[in-house]
Amino acid sequence: MGRHSLPDGYAAEGRRDRPSTRRRRRTVVIATVLVLAVATGTAVAAKGGLLSFSESCEDSAVHLSVVASPDIAPAVRSMAEQARADEVKADGRCLAVEVLARDAHKVAEALAAGDAEPDFQVWLPDSDLWLERAKGLGEGVPVSPSDSVASSPVALAMVPSASRSLGWPGKTYTWAELVAGTLGSDRVRLGAADPARSATGLLALAGIGASSARQGGDSDTRVAQTAKVLAERMSDGDAHVLETLARSTSGAEEGNPKRNQAVLISEQAAFAHNAEATGAGRLDLFYPKDGTVLLDYPYTLVNEVRLSTAESRAALRFMNLLGDAKAQATFARHGFRAGDGTAKDSLVAAAGGRKPQPYAEPVAEAPSTEELQETLGMWTITVQSARLTTVVDASGSMATLVPGRNQSRMDVTKESLIQALGQFTPDDEIGLWEFATTLDGEKDYRRLMETERLGDPAEGGGTHRERLTAAFAGLRPVPGGATGLYDTTLASYKEARSTYVKGKFNALVILTDGSNQDTNSISRSGLVAELKELVDPERPVPVIAIAVGPDADRDEVAEIARVTGGDGYEVSDPAEIQAVILQAIMAAGQNGRAAQE
Repeated sequence: MGRHSLPDGYAAEGRRDRPSTRRRRRTVVIATVLVLAVATGTAVAAKGGLLSFSESCEDSAVHLSVVASPDIAPAVRSMAEQARADEVKADGRCLAVEVLARDAHKVAEALAAGDAEPDFQVWLPDSDLWLERAKGLGEGVPVSPSDSVASSPVALAMVPSASRSLGWPGKTYTWAELVAGTLGSDRVRLGAADPARSATGLLALAGIGASSARQGGDSDTRVAQTAKVLAERMSDGDAHVLETLARSTSGAEEGNPKRNQAVLISEQAAFAHNAEATGAGRLDLFYPKDGTVLLDYPYTLVNEVRLSTAESRAALRFMNLLGDAKAQATFARHGFRAGDGTAKDSLVAAAGGRKPQPYAEPVAEAPSTEELQETLGMWTITVQSARLTTVVDASGSMATLVPGRNQSRMDVTKESLIQALGQFTPDDEIGLWEFATTLDGEKDYRRLMETERLGDPAEGGGTHRERLTAAFAGLRPVPGGATGLYDTTLASYKEARSTYVKGKFNALVILTDGSNQDTNSISRSGLVAELKELVDPERPVPVIAIAVGPDADRDEVAEIARVTGGDGYEVSDPAEIQAVILQAIMAAGQNGRAAQE
């Protein structure tokens, strides 16, 4: 994903390079053809008198629509209104900037779907992570991010009675210690926004996970337990989290089990809350001593290639305005830090921070895209128990060695599946099928393990998890076996649909390293038609189809999977399967939730 740099003519009046906590330089490269078009177009227009500075703004204004996260939209809107009042111009044309507040997760989903042309040219989400979500599988509306215009660290806010019970402000904690101390107290109830819809919630959960891993031991279990507790007090979005706090210090209010005493929010959200609160209604902030990440508000052009020259120049001019000293002062008045994470003590104090809380320490390195996907996948399967039927290709080609490894595709696939299994809880239900051709009489498939709770006892002793692990380890390629993909997909989908369990995330996971090779099977068009008839919105079972290796056809599996509300994925190395399964579960879960709303 490219970052842009301003044309030379704008660099002088815009902001200078500054360090970034997520990337040292995040710039957008304007296509040479755009620069030439601007230079040529401006010269021609000037000769024709089209850009005369004497024209009124109403006649010459270039209109720009900016969609911003609700927290930063008021500050950006005030700057847009000031720019209009000052008759700020781009190439001699006044800026008429409209600022709309929209939740970042909804914008990201719409851009990833690419179903309609966006009605805005600039997007200002609260975090870089939404850019990856918007990119999806690369088939949505392209986005071109630039520098951060502001930032705000993620922290843990508490009402005074609760914060002092944990030794605020003198006592400092790591993320893991802080959450453990909060959850271990009967007096403190902790709330958070849904990590699937909130960058704050997801970054906090990732921070807790990284901190727990540094502690050693069974960190995955600790984080899953934390996620379970947070899920019980989860809010749909950031704005709703603050509404869950106790509204007064009365015993009835603070003792109300529906009220929280602590919430995971951004520093800016605490600043805005405290600006309207008084006395005991104000919040105190804990800043984890092992560092926290920033909401970084990247200025992003949307579908840049379709922007007119005037829109592109206006967008870059407005970005410059958001980076100047006057704009930074406006952001600070709204509780935002500078893009590099620095802030005055007065801003921190207004948000509820106080020394020796480490609010001025260097922020933690932002989690990678892969780490965020794993965290969100873990959240999805933790919050809503999963029921997955796993269908693995056992054709002869699975014996092919993986380049760079002394292991076959099947060996690496088995290892990855066993690793992925560790992410699931005892309440999750998982089964196993294998397929090739004519494995069971005329059938291309064979059921190896029923789809049952991992924690349930199994026949012969042990748990279903232990028996399933052994079944994964026992998978072997069938010498001479071909790929019976279509009949297997239809049969396994029918069973997954007929055994659907309400209240769980039901899905069918199919892994294959080739295209259908059974000439006697149903056709692809016939399979798609049958699946369309079987799909039931009241009993959703998305197919998550993973094409493994260079011989698999991602387009084929994607076409089949999308009929069911799932999608197709491609991995060159079977070792990537674990991360892809978690990513796919998260994506399918989000698609299902959006369809229900």
